[in-house]
Amino acid sequence: MSRFRFAVLVGVVAVCMLHWLPGQEQPPASASQPTTAAAKTITAYTLPPDLYKKAHDRSRIHFDLSLIGFVYGLVVLWLILRWKLAAKYRDWAEGATGRRFVQSLVFSPLLLLTIAIFTLPLDIYGEVVEKRYGISVQGWGSWSWDWIKAELIGLVIGTILIWLLYMMIRRSPGRAWFYFWLIAMPLSVFIFFLGPWVIDPLFHKFEPLQQKDPALTVSLERMVQRAGENIPPERMFWMGAGEKTTGLDAYVTGIGASKRMVVWDTTIAKMNSQQIVFVAGHETGHYVLQHIPKGIVFFAALMLLFFYLVHRLIGWVLARWGAGWGVRGLDDWASLPALLFLLSVLFFVTNPIGSAFSRYVEHQADQYGLEVTHGLTPDSGQVAAQAFQVLGEVDLADPDPNPADVFLFYSHPPISDRVQFCLTYNPWEHGGSGEFVK
Repeated sequence: MSRFRFAVLVGVVAVCMLHWLPGQEQPPASASQPTTAAAKTITAYTLPPDLYKKAHDRSRIHFDLSLIGFVYGLVVLWLILRWKLAAKYRDWAEGATGRRFVQSLVFSPLLLLTIAIFTLPLDIYGEVVEKRYGISVQGWGSWSWDWIKAELIGLVIGTILIWLLYMMIRRSPGRAWFYFWLIAMPLSVFIFFLGPWVIDPLFHKFEPLQQKDPALTVSLERMVQRAGENIPPERMFWMGAGEKTTGLDAYVTGIGASKRMVVWDTTIAKMNSQQIVFVAGHETGHYVLQHIPKGIVFFAALMLLFFYLVHRLIGWVLARWGAGWGVRGLDDWASLPALLFLLSVLFFVTNPIGSAFSRYVEHQADQYGLEVTHGLTPDSGQVAAQAFQVLGEVDLADPDPNPADVFLFYSHPPISDRVQFCLTYNPWEHGGSGEFVK
């Protein structure tokens, strides 16, 4: 599902924030049988010419799609306003009932589904690209079913949020932006809390890692104990990603009782146990260094700023174009696409800030992974570099990404930078100690 489309209202207050939360995208995980690439001594991240071309071409396509997706998303919202589709959906909702909540049950799904259908071609093309480069192996039937499930989840959450937003607008037009933020942020955290239990199993199969790889679990326990973190084996999971992708990943997710560490089966098939200890150390670092609560606070502050700016701008926008769109005022359901248009622009303009913050905490997690595995794993820096090399080869990470792409969209440092850091970070060389793990 495209980043823009799920940023309708769900993405505005929840998914945009939760999409960043650390550990969701890169480092690798492990197994018992190393690949040939994993056994080589790494001095820098490099790819053979054929893989380099594929990685560079794929990176360029993804960058272009991100830019096109932003512009296309704005065009979709503008067309919905220009063709008065939102006004028609409002009329249908108001004609069906006088109760505001029921009106939301009519209006919100119609608008969200319209956006989803308009942006579906970009989603399909993105999947075609992943299949072309061998990253996705998912059948179209399975992909379509995942798309439908994601849309249904978006409809449920989006309908609730839209109803809350317009209830606040009607009751307190001048402060609705703040009251909605007060409600939406805790709701977003609650969704993140429930995600590992309710949402994630809808898309992948999860099993206790202890049952799949007991030896690996023991190694992870040893590292976690050194970190002083409480992630028992019961919170370590194997995820069946191989039926849909060849990509590698491991991540932490959830908060409180739902927090857990997840290792993809594809990663277990490609890396050795020493590499998984580093990757798990990286993921544990997100917990130890409090990256999840820090990320929530950081993006909650951005949301507050966004809602205030939209509050200041929306009156001028509706005064100038609202009549032509059939929008009666801010408290009209039909004003929602205009709100989303402004929010989408703000998201894009400030995306470099969120990306930079994400890269910063991911770099910290890399450093923590190196420190917590120092002494547990022989030549831990080389092991970490090997892990990133394997990750880059399998996931086709571009050795020389476009700087604009990195600035705008990279949530993790480029693989080449991460490998270099792993090979050069050595505070123990002259009797020193790590910054995070003494």
